[in-house]
Amino acid sequence: MTVHDRKFPRISVAGLRGALSLDRAPRATPGHLLRAMVVSLCLFGASSNAAADKLLIPMDPGQANHLKAYGLAFWALQQSIDVEWLLNYRGGAFMMDYLESAAGEARLRDVDFERIAGADAVRIYSEIEQGNMNTVRLEKAPKIAVYSPPSKQPWDDAVTLALSYAEIPYDILWDEEVLAGKLSEYDWLHLHHEDFTGQYGKFYRSHGHELWYRRQQTEFESLARRLGFRKVSVEKGAVARAILEYISEGGFVFAMCSATDTFDIALAAAGVDIVDTVYDGDPPQPDAQARLDFSRTIAFENFSLVTDPMEYEHADIDVSPATGALFRGPDADAFTLFEFSAKFDPVPAMLTQNHVPVIRGFLGQTTAFRKSRIKKSVTIMGEVSGTEQVKYIHGNVGRGTFTFYAGHDPEDYRHFVGDPPTQLALRRNSPGYRLILNNILFPAAKKQKRKT
Repeated sequence: MTVHDRKFPRISVAGLRGALSLDRAPRATPGHLLRAMVVSLCLFGASSNAAADKLLIPMDPGQANHLKAYGLAFWALQQSIDVEWLLNYRGGAFMMDYLESAAGEARLRDVDFERIAGADAVRIYSEIEQGNMNTVRLEKAPKIAVYSPPSKQPWDDAVTLALSYAEIPYDILWDEEVLAGKLSEYDWLHLHHEDFTGQYGKFYRSHGHELWYRRQQTEFESLARRLGFRKVSVEKGAVARAILEYISEGGFVFAMCSATDTFDIALAAAGVDIVDTVYDGDPPQPDAQARLDFSRTIAFENFSLVTDPMEYEHADIDVSPATGALFRGPDADAFTLFEFSAKFDPVPAMLTQNHVPVIRGFLGQTTAFRKSRIKKSVTIMGEVSGTEQVKYIHGNVGRGTFTFYAGHDPEDYRHFVGDPPTQLALRRNSPGYRLILNNILFPAAKKQKRKT
């Protein structure tokens, strides 16, 4: 499916000078980001490095290790080596000046690369200029934070698995750091498999008597009291609002599974008790649904709560398979990535780079987003064709952005509580995990502003 090109004003060479860094203040707005990355390819062809040999990392089906390739690109940025992301060229290839240190690192990581002569690089730029392709320059390795509890949970997080396998460094933050304003030190934040409504994932019926669940509840309640909140749900709501402020001020947020819809539910329910007795000791307000404020949410609207504490669902945002069709299989639940104009919609084009257009499906507490509950301002980037099921979305909030990816583990269709972690060494070409890693490099894109 092709999204029609949206025309932007022509940007002059002079207007492309004066790059903005990823420093916290000031940040470029998403509008600046979108327009600035429509970079005139003649600038690259005319640069002093045009005749230099290049190191090309293909990302088409022939790449030996797609996931490690992202780590190699990140490593290059850490070494102050500029990386060019060739959108829609050979699966979203990366290219940089040829250095023996980079070639050696590629060999160590088992990442395929090609040494390209300067004249051949010029021909690549020309090919990119002619087709639905673009070149985006990555300049600075973003500082990454993962929102995750200090105690180990009985499940794994796909993003931390991807980061660890790709050898991309990150810090772990939790509620104390978020409420203390520590997010301002980071460029990119991932929301761990988390329930921002304070209902512990609504696992009470299935796992309420297990030691890990009781221990988690005790720890969360103790933390909420220590931070001055009377309930976990109130404390989690404050965390959600602090994260919203971080996005609005220019942060990049990526979330998967239940951290997606519960984030918006918590924002809509600020000041409203939607939590039942088994979770916080008192019943929800009878008029909780009517008191939701959808103007506070970033991705979803007009949703209905599921207040039954025994039902493993938070709202009708999620489209999970009915009981009788629970295990249809990853091929039956496969979703299709949209094709975007790399020149005029470079942001979603970056986020959807892949070597295949169709991704095998996978379940989660939040398996897919109901299309009718998604705000019109949100960009849909992947959906199960012919259904209301949306898998992958992106949007702007203030000066920042968010990307939500439904499901728990792209390489484990039915990942149950207590299952062992996915071994990415055996899934190193995973297209589902590539979507995660696209988001890691997204904040590294060069931001530029037009001169006034």
